[in-house]
Amino acid sequence: MPPRTTPSARQERVGTELRKMRDCAGRTTAEAAALFGFARPKITQIEKGLYPISAERVRMLACDYEESDRAYVEALAAMAEERHKGWWEDYRGSVPPGFLNIAEMEYFSRGLLTYQISHVPGAMQTEEYGRAIFKDVHPPLSPRHVEARVEHRVQRSAFLMRDGAAPYSALVHEAALRMLFGGRDAAKRQMDQLLEYSELPHVTLRVITFSTNGFMGAGQGIIHASGPVPRLDTVQLDTANGPMFLHEQKLMENYRHIIDRMTERSLTESQSRDAIRLIKKEI
Repeated sequence: MPPRTTPSARQERVGTELRKMRDCAGRTTAEAAALFGFARPKITQIEKGLYPISAERVRMLACDYEESDRAYVEALAAMAEERHKGWWEDYRGSVPPGFLNIAEMEYFSRGLLTYQISHVPGAMQTEEYGRAIFKDVHPPLSPRHVEARVEHRVQRSAFLMRDGAAPYSALVHEAALRMLFGGRDAAKRQMDQLLEYSELPHVTLRVITFSTNGFMGAGQGIIHASGPVPRLDTVQLDTANGPMFLHEQKLMENYRHIIDRMTERSLTESQSRDAIRLIKKEI
C-alpha cells in the first residue's frame, strides 16, 4: 500500500493509538519495525498516519505490546481496515481539511454531545444562518468558498438529522440563541428549525439561560464523539485556528465533566423549547 500525503484525522488516530501502545510497552520503533522486517522509518510513518496498516498487523503489534483490552484492539483494527470514501471527500480542496475531519468524526460516531456558547450547533444551522457566519470571517472568503462551506454544512445537517442517525445531544447557551446572524428574520427561522429538530426522536436539545448559577468552560464550542469503545472517543474543540481534536483520556474526561455539569444546570427539553419560543418572540 502506498503512503498517504494527507491523512485524515481518523487515519492519524490509528497511528497515534499504536504509538501510545508502543510507549506503554516500552518498545522502540526499531523493535516494532523488526516484527515485520520493516525499516524503522516505516513505523514512524505508520504512527503518523502517513502509511496504512492492515488489521492483522494492528493485532500483531498489540500482541507484541501486550495490550490486553481486546475490544479496543479489535475496534482499532477495524478502523485500520476502513476504505470508506465518505460524502465529505467531495469537498476536499473546496473547504478546509478541519471541516472534513469533523464530518468524518461525526459519521463514525456512536453518539454526539455538543456544547455551544456563541453559535447554534453547526449541524442544526439553517442555510442562511450558516451563510451569514461564513460571510463574516477574517480574512474574507470569496463567494465561491462561502457557498462551498454552506453546502458542506447543509450536508452535515442532512446526515446527522436523518432518520436512524446516532443519538445527538446539543447544549446551547442563550447567548447563541440571541445572536442575530443574518438579521432578525433569519434568526427567527433558525429558531423554528431548532424547534423542529428538537422533536426528532434521536435529538436532545437543552438550553442554558443567562440566569444559570455559574458557568464552566472557556467559552469555546465542544463536541464529544463516542467511539466504538470509550478509549476511542474524541473531543473536538473550536479554536480561532480551526478545529482541534483531543484523544488523551484525562483531557476527554475533563471536557465530558464540563458538559455533564452544564447539562445539570440547563433547562429540561420541554422548558428549553419554551425558552426558544420566548426568545423568538423577543428578538
